[in-house]
Amino acid sequence: MRWIWIDRFLSLEKGKSAVAVKYVSLAEDFFAAHFPGCPVMPAPLMLEGLAQTGGILVGDATDFTEKVVLAKISRAAFTAEALPGQELIYRVELVSLRSEGSVVSGTVSADGVQIGSAEIQFAHLDNTRAGQLFGNHNFVFDGELKRILGLARTDGAAKP
Repeated sequence: MRWIWIDRFLSLEKGKSAVAVKYVSLAEDFFAAHFPGCPVMPAPLMLEGLAQTGGILVGDATDFTEKVVLAKISRAAFTAEALPGQELIYRVELVSLRSEGSVVSGTVSADGVQIGSAEIQFAHLDNTRAGQLFGNHNFVFDGELKRILGLARTDGAAKP
């Protein structure tokens, strides 16, 4: 199963906000088990997409000089399921950016209706400490996410 829950960025305003999209397809691996005959996207996967959107916003704000690691979900609430064929819109805003960590607030919408929200905290690991723990590979911001973000920067896509 893939771990990237963003298909593309619609907008990214450095140090302020980001909007990303996920197209929910019946071909997703998780639908085989969740739930057979009644496919719904699990809320934790929508939360992960929101966290990935927020993590990239935070990383971009610091020019990816540090590793950004999910530290805590302060608050999360979901009011509906996401279904195959829907387009999820992840919107995040940077609430706080400090040397040791950051906080984002975000929402998930489907078909123009908000179906979830969360406040997410990230820890920032400088390269010395991160290298000791994880090696020098940037496991958070890899080539695929760089490609997705690069497309948002060159597309000039309009905000939904």
